[in-house]
Formats: sequence, structure tokens, C-alpha cells
Amino acid sequence: MTLQRTDATDPAFIELVQLLNYELETRDGKEHAYYAQFNEIDNLKHVVLLYDGNKPVACGAMKPFDRHTMEVKRMYTRVDSRGLGCATQILNDLEKWALELGYDSCCLETGKRQPEAIELYKDNAYQIIPNYGQYEGIENSVCFRKSLKESGF
Repeated sequence: MTLQRTDATDPAFIELVQLLNYELETRDGKEHAYYAQFNEIDNLKHVVLLYDGNKPVACGAMKPFDRHTMEVKRMYTRVDSRGLGCATQILNDLEKWALELGYDSCCLETGKRQPEAIELYKDNAYQIIPNYGQYEGIENSVCFRKSLKESGF
């Protein structure tokens, strides 16, 4: 498995995001349209891909949230590659990259209908925080934050 840093114009990232969107549309049903408006990839300049040989199997991205925090976006692992630690590898590299860019924390939002994502973030020392921004008052949303200073990278 190899990691590659890229941006949102990468065809492998676009392909994985299409699979992610299909899965989220199935899970979120009518609520998907609300979330989709916040998940455009056009301006994502920090994308990490994980390859198994020549096959892209997982992705994640981040964008500036404020001057100290990067927001993790578009995390996805192909169904046939789940349970192998792919998402943790992606998340760890995004966190390292955020530190390299001078950020000291990461935040993110996920849905209650993605229990495996919630466990991923808890297992990687993310703490549940009050829903922020567009997710305030949204029952299905769960927001997380992690300080990167103690990460040991």
C-alpha cells in the first residue's frame, strides 16, 4: 500500500468520491441533498489517496476551516478494502500534512448513519464537539475535533 498526496483534480480521487456519494445517498436518503451542498470537491487542494498496487482503494481530503484548523472531508474506503486500516492511514497522513502546513488541529463532520466512521474517529483520538456551522441543529450530524500537538508525528 502506498500513499499519494494530490488535489481534487486527480481522476482517482474523483472516482472514489463518486463511490462515496453513491453510498451516502443510499444511507442518508432524502437528507443527502442537504449534505451534498457542503461536499463539493472543486476547491480541495489537499487530497490523500491510498493505492493497493495500481488500484486506488481509499481517499481523504482537507481544507482550511480557520487559521488553526483543517477540516477533514471526503473520507472513503472501497468496500473490498475495508477493515485493513486504510482509513487510519489516510487520516494519519492528512494530520501530518496539516501539521506541516502549520495547523494545530483538525475538525470534521460525519453522520450518525455511518457508525464505522464514528468509531474510526474515536479510535484516532477525535473528540465529539458541538455541531458547528451548517451542521448546528442537524440531528444526523456528529462533529469531532482533534488537537494535533499531542499526536506524536
